[in-house]
Amino acid sequence: MPWEWLTTDRFAPHVLATLDNGGGTGTTMWIEPAWKMLLSNKALLAILWELHPNHPNLLPAYLDSPRDLASTKGYVAKPLLGREGAGVTVHEPGSAPVARQEPCCYQELAPLPSFDGNRVVLGTWVVENESAGLGIRESSGLITDEYARFLPHVVL
Repeated sequence: MPWEWLTTDRFAPHVLATLDNGGGTGTTMWIEPAWKMLLSNKALLAILWELHPNHPNLLPAYLDSPRDLASTKGYVAKPLLGREGAGVTVHEPGSAPVARQEPCCYQELAPLPSFDGNRVVLGTWVVENESAGLGIRESSGLITDEYARFLPHVVL
């Protein structure tokens, strides 16, 4: 269960009260640290864009609306706490902005290149500041979702 779901559960106060962050004060040691929920929140995309507009490694992203992306380049709407493409919608250039009930990040549409009909996403694992693994996810659609093929690699 992702941390962002666990912290909103009715059992959450007990989980957080017994959390051990490596200091030895709590009674529960978690393999995945709670701070990772900050990195999985799509609001971070809009914050990075606001802090570093036009950075070559970032796409325009906003929290209030798709702004001019709807008429220019198109956009994707991503739920802030979505996982594996759940709830992501693609909006081509010129399409009317669609109001969402849940908080979203609206990010410029930038389709991944297609290699023989497959779109590839690379994910890396770092353990104690050392490269430890690489995950390759590929999908035939624009959205890499829970049905994407996954191939893990170990870095020795």
